[in-house]
Amino acid sequence: MNTELRTLNEQLAQFAASVNRPEEAKAAINAAFAEVEEKGLVPGLDVGDVAPDFELPDARGGVVRLADRLATGPVVLTFYRGSWCPYCNLELRAYQAMVDDFRAEGASLIAISPQAPDDAMSMTEKHALEYDVLSDVEQSVLAAYRIRFDLPVGITEHMLDSTLAALARQQPDGNYSLPVPATFVIDPDGVVRARHVSMAYRTRMEPSEALAVVREINASR
Repeated sequence: MNTELRTLNEQLAQFAASVNRPEEAKAAINAAFAEVEEKGLVPGLDVGDVAPDFELPDARGGVVRLADRLATGPVVLTFYRGSWCPYCNLELRAYQAMVDDFRAEGASLIAISPQAPDDAMSMTEKHALEYDVLSDVEQSVLAAYRIRFDLPVGITEHMLDSTLAALARQQPDGNYSLPVPATFVIDPDGVVRARHVSMAYRTRMEPSEALAVVREINASR
């Protein structure tokens, strides 16, 4: 993997092109996810919406509240599927690479997944992330941000064994649900100023785009 590519989405596209999966499996997953989006099941918060406050455990045994982070500046809030998702790993590393730029603007980065804190800790250690990595095991925050969806019937037969094992660890009852990969840039008043919400999980908001919005927020205050 060439991590020297200029943009996150170039890296994501390169990785996607390298994945050796049966075309039938790829087509089935893409079609099922497209149907979820077309039905409007996961619209996500819109620009101008007030972001619901939350309090979640972090990877180091603490608790983080959104309101506390907003009290110090804008927040870039990212929802990722889990440490088993290579696209999510690339995304979180890309934001880490620019963490100093966000800090210079007084902005906080927060990443949330439905994984347990122990798994979130593994993610934090694996990528040496210097920002909040939170666990929403009950998926109540995912639901509040309107990005939680149940895996379509029959889709698991096309998924990798490693992915299914991670989901079984995450949700032992077998009722598998996930967040749509989503990023929201939230101003200190709690208003969403930019968003990327898409079932096309191979695309994400560029860190540079999020940073530009943060700078616009700061310039307007």
